[in-house]
Amino acid sequence: MTQAHSTRHGRAPSSAVVAWSAFATMFVIGTDTFLVAPLLPTLAEEFDVPAGVSGWMVSAYALGFAVFALVAGPLSDGRDRRGVLLLGFAGFTVATALCAAAQGLWSMILFRFLAGVCAALVTPQIWASIPVLVAPDSTVRTMGVAGAGMSISQVVGVPVGGWLAAVSWHVPFLVVAGLSGIAWLLLFRVFPSVPSARAAGEDTGILGTYARLFRSATFTWYLLGYLVYQTGVFETFSFIGSWLHRDFGLGVGAVGASMAALGAGMAATSLFGSRLIRRIGEHRTLRLVFVVLVVVYAGVPFAPNLGLALTGLALASAMLGLAYPVFMNMLLSRTTASRGTVSSLSTTALYAGTTIGGLVGGVLLTEFDGFQGVAGFTVLALLVAAAIFAAAGAFRAPEPVAAAARKSSAEADTTAV
Repeated sequence: MTQAHSTRHGRAPSSAVVAWSAFATMFVIGTDTFLVAPLLPTLAEEFDVPAGVSGWMVSAYALGFAVFALVAGPLSDGRDRRGVLLLGFAGFTVATALCAAAQGLWSMILFRFLAGVCAALVTPQIWASIPVLVAPDSTVRTMGVAGAGMSISQVVGVPVGGWLAAVSWHVPFLVVAGLSGIAWLLLFRVFPSVPSARAAGEDTGILGTYARLFRSATFTWYLLGYLVYQTGVFETFSFIGSWLHRDFGLGVGAVGASMAALGAGMAATSLFGSRLIRRIGEHRTLRLVFVVLVVVYAGVPFAPNLGLALTGLALASAMLGLAYPVFMNMLLSRTTASRGTVSSLSTTALYAGTTIGGLVGGVLLTEFDGFQGVAGFTVLALLVAAAIFAAAGAFRAPEPVAAAARKSSAEADTTAV
């Protein structure tokens, strides 16, 4: 079903409206995610806490998001996504505004945790609604625009937080809360009802939802491959700055500018890569992504100068942006009734991969010369992920619709027997 739902004014939104409202939502959520990092020194001094403890204010948001996402997905799959989206976004706006009024470390941690919990209600509704609201040939492009909102927020979140904090540490939270309020009004105006796709009487419990999803061997392998992929790429991405500083002598400002450029490259392919994906197909796009990433990360540690190192990393970042909407479409295409849960699981896999990669990468950066240990781990993870996706059939061209329908019918008959 595509563009089958009407707005409050009786007309279905165009794919462009869906794409840019999704972009605005993901941009605001992403900016808030990266907002606190540049404020930590100021907040540590304001609340009179050690620098090490101040990091809890960053972790609180991530913890609230990652943990509640596992519950939010199944809960939202049984309800109209518009209502869940607006409720979650309203809570997110209020929680972010409350951060500006925090009186100490623990109140800030509480408000950041609540903001993460509410954000976990918002993002699954965006990803799960896109395949319903836009035509199939526009799905990947729309997901790319939404993903670009998150990528661009990574580029601007840290510097914007720093610039606004020059006025007062309260200001960044108030500005993001204000932007959230504007985005909420936009969604209220244009985002249509997206009723649950579950059959009447179907079990809507959390355990039942997960049990149905993991009965699909293909989905299970896709999710495992995605976890391994994210572990590998985030392990490298997390320590690029440390490597550039240690081996090439870049200062804090130069490292920040380099990371912003890499993020911009990722956002560009998220926004404009859909044309290439449509031309060569999602399966060939994934092959291209894995081949390029393996070659680049295998070669980057041996780059003879900074220019070649950054060129290689920029190419890898472009591949990451190209792959993201393809992965999301692959995962979401495995179900119609539990897309919120799939989106939540993909987010949890991303956070888990980031955590594992951060733990492993720190050790490898210390124990090995240059970037060889870190990049070597990433290459290994990418090869394992590629093997998993290949075994699950992700690199093969999709079957024609008629053949796929006959296969599904045969599988259903077998299950019934």
